[in-house]
Amino acid sequence: MRKCLPAIALLAAALAAPAAARDKLPPGFVYLRAVAPAIAQDMRYAGADYFTGRPLPGYGAAACLLRRDAARALKRVETDLAPLHLGLKTYDCYRPARAVRAMARWAHDRKRDGIERFYPNLPKDELFARGYIAAHSRHSTGIAVDLTLVPLPAPNVAPYDPHMRYGACTAPASQRAPDSSLDMGTGFDCFARKSWTASAAITRAQRRNRMLLKAAMRRRGFKNYFREWWHFEFAGSAPRRAYDVPIMPPRR
Repeated sequence: MRKCLPAIALLAAALAAPAAARDKLPPGFVYLRAVAPAIAQDMRYAGADYFTGRPLPGYGAAACLLRRDAARALKRVETDLAPLHLGLKTYDCYRPARAVRAMARWAHDRKRDGIERFYPNLPKDELFARGYIAAHSRHSTGIAVDLTLVPLPAPNVAPYDPHMRYGACTAPASQRAPDSSLDMGTGFDCFARKSWTASAAITRAQRRNRMLLKAAMRRRGFKNYFREWWHFEFAGSAPRRAYDVPIMPPRR
């Protein structure tokens, strides 16, 4: 009977491992849904609708994790926008360091793969040198978030179809992959100068949408990255240590 104990213990540990992994958040982190459940989430790196075309390592769930203070600040942005009948939608939040490394490897591997509509005017091997993909990311610290504005109530849009030939991320919104957001002039993760927040290559209405998002985020302590209209970092969070804890579904 005693010989069975190690096997029983191993089985119990294996069964408990998934639940334990779901509980293992970096210190001070929360699921955004627990703080602001009405904020929409379209977590692109857990799926195929972004430049590599496959889920990134570490994305075991399509869930937004942030440092608690950043999540609470984002909730305040959502509250501020409600009278305008606008809401927020996240594309990426906390990003495990292994995912950042995978992006860098993809950019350097010289393979002809990926989804070129996200980088329509650049060869893949120039994305790293031009600063569109980095070796380190503030996302791994839990203070950075990629997001957009959505009208409320949210419109119904067609689901993403990986077999469709969508237009480039710089094309008019009607030609790009479906998205429920306000028209910001480009899609998310569009590696082009047109994505720079202050780009002059967009319409007046598109610029107004970008400035509205930037102002709403700045009011609650978020700073925009000038090359990406969608990227913001919360200035109030500290310390800023990078983590490599995988994203798992929350326990129910």
